[in-house]
Amino acid sequence: MINRNGSITSDCNSTNKHMLLRKSRKNRGLQLFSIVGIFFIVLITAVAIYQSHKPMPPGMSMEGPIHTVSDGDIQFLSDLTYKEEGTTTTKQEQMIFERIYQAIDEAEQFIVIDMFLYNGFHKKDQTFPPLSRTLTDKLIAAKVKHPQLNIAVISDEINTSYGSSQATELERLRAAGIPSVITDVNPLRDSTPVYSAGWRIFTQWFGQSGHGWLPNPLADQAPDMTVRSYLKLLNVKANHRKVIITDKTLIVPSANAHDASFYNSNSGFAVNGDIVGDALLSERAAIQPHAEMQLPTYKPAGQEKGNIQVRLLTEGKVYQHVLEEIAATKSGDTLWMGMFYLADRKVIKQLLEASTRGVQLRLVLDPNENAFGNDKIGLPNRPVAAELKTKSEGQIQIRWYNTTKEQYHTKLMFIEKNDRVVIQNGSSNFTTRNLDDLNLESNLEITAPLDSGVAQQVRSYFDRIWNNKGAPFTLDYAAYEDKTVFIKRLMYTIQNWLRLTTY
Repeated sequence: MINRNGSITSDCNSTNKHMLLRKSRKNRGLQLFSIVGIFFIVLITAVAIYQSHKPMPPGMSMEGPIHTVSDGDIQFLSDLTYKEEGTTTTKQEQMIFERIYQAIDEAEQFIVIDMFLYNGFHKKDQTFPPLSRTLTDKLIAAKVKHPQLNIAVISDEINTSYGSSQATELERLRAAGIPSVITDVNPLRDSTPVYSAGWRIFTQWFGQSGHGWLPNPLADQAPDMTVRSYLKLLNVKANHRKVIITDKTLIVPSANAHDASFYNSNSGFAVNGDIVGDALLSERAAIQPHAEMQLPTYKPAGQEKGNIQVRLLTEGKVYQHVLEEIAATKSGDTLWMGMFYLADRKVIKQLLEASTRGVQLRLVLDPNENAFGNDKIGLPNRPVAAELKTKSEGQIQIRWYNTTKEQYHTKLMFIEKNDRVVIQNGSSNFTTRNLDDLNLESNLEITAPLDSGVAQQVRSYFDRIWNNKGAPFTLDYAAYEDKTVFIKRLMYTIQNWLRLTTY
């Protein structure tokens, strides 16, 4: 309304009231949005902190007791793929699965296998021997021959494409009356908390199964995956163990029952004796909460003889012992390492400190060029190798395994002291993900006299590949000296800091 003097009265007041009301509603909306935003930030942060620091599930991070065995009760196993001297012909020397098959044939009471990769996935343009099917056939044949034999198989959800499909070999075992389970890794600590917290809050409740339509990143012949399976995969956590247990023998290798891994170079140990009981105990933690699988019991013989000490370590206890063993080295000692992935900052720090004490360090590393037919860019080993080489002023000697399309998948450390050797070997890469109570891992720690058979076997192995005795096993550091290593170093640092990495 316009007054005689031309001013606007009630309509103006009404407009002001509407503007104030809209402004008030907008402010309340912003306040509500802010409150909700703050709530979710607090919630995600709280979940991330708890899930990355929560207590380990019972039975994890195990430090087994020391057992004593003689030379006749322990055997070093190695697989090597290499080119013949002066030719392009590739040769393989394989001991690990031959020893596993022997252990299966000799078992009388039980067989328990925990295997990270147990499948035949590979790229369409590649062919491999059917390693996974052969292992399944051996187990089924053992069950047919000895129906009373207690056989159980434990594996990781990677073989089901994270819930998108059935695991072919595990289904074959079940059909033959051999129970198999997939480890539930959700109770483990989150190794990528910046991602996993959101996944736990918003996504995990929907499961993973369904009709997959996305290509499988593991191999183009592997089943397609659902979006939910991809989201589960991005948590990057696993039962990464490789353990074979019978009533007579424990075998702890770095090798997987995976067709596309057939030609990989690996290492392992077979041990007889009461350490079998420790391995069964550690595996009970890996099958929780699968009440349908009852693992066998082992009655210790209690007659341990010999001067070689063996101990089973899992998860973070591997980390603790590796750091302690490197820290205990001194001038005159020699540390050999054959490693697929070397990335953990504490291990790197200990290696550099050992070099300043006069320890002779010789590392054989995978160049990180290939993963099941897919090209890689050299992470993490190339920037780590450059750092070790530079900071030690060349005191740390490094050679690259001369790979073709396979991997140098070994996870072996061998320390020679003046009176004994100390050995670490198993599933654990020397990375934070593999060592710091994140994945499930199993290693053997062995302490033996310098003149023992097992010490001589491992010493001969390193001498052979380091000095290229009979074949060009390894290459000089310069073969993979990278001009763009500073970029890869930056990528490695960022990935390590954010934990957005497979290592």
